[in-house]
Amino acid sequence: MFTIDIILKYTPSSLSVQRKSVEDADAVYQQVLTALGNPPQVLQLTCEKQPEKKIAVLSSEILAVQVSQKSGTAAAGRAPGFVSFAE
Repeated sequence: MFTIDIILKYTPSSLSVQRKSVEDADAVYQQVLTALGNPPQVLQLTCEKQPEKKIAVLSSEILAVQVSQKSGTAAAGRAPGFVSFAE
C-alpha cells in the first residue's frame, strides 16, 4: 500500500490518501504536481483503502507532496509526514 501525503500551508498535519500500486500512487503524485503548476484549482482525491474517504483542497494551499510505501515492519504509532523528531 502506498500513501500520498499532502502538506498544506498553516496546517500542522498532513492530508493523505492511499493507493494499492506504485503506478497509481505515481499518477496521484503527478496529478498534484500538475495542479501546483497551474492556476489555483480544487483538487479532489479519494482513498482506495477507504473509498468513503474523500478530500478536496485548493491547489494554491499545497506546500509539499510525498509518496511512501507502507510496510508491515513500520514503527507502530508513527505519524505520516516529512519530519520525525526524537525526544
